[in-house]
Amino acid sequence: MEAFTSGFAGLLDGIVGVAIHCFEFIGVIIIVAAGVKGFIQYVRKDPSVRLQLAQGMAQGLEFKLGSEILRTVVVRELSEVALVAAIIAVRAALTFLIHWEIRIEERTKLEAAGEKPPQKEG
Repeated sequence: MEAFTSGFAGLLDGIVGVAIHCFEFIGVIIIVAAGVKGFIQYVRKDPSVRLQLAQGMAQGLEFKLGSEILRTVVVRELSEVALVAAIIAVRAALTFLIHWEIRIEERTKLEAAGEKPPQKEG
């Protein structure tokens, strides 16, 4: 039974490790692609550059936050838990701020176009 438990734990560590690296990689690719696209839009003087860049950053951070959440599965010591929790808190705060910026940009864009921004229900 001990061999089965340790083998299963090793398999779980391997699967989670690969998933963490995949999520990190996807997040980095999305952020880099958004940065390159944002730079191109900036050079072309596209007025929606801030909104597009913020949306790309938010999407990339979501993947990176997912990798940190998965990382909590394989932590072994309390100090590791504290570090992962701090990273999750910082990334969640960044994601919140970027989504807030996106809402403001979208509202400003609608108001500039003469449209009424949608109101929150509830």
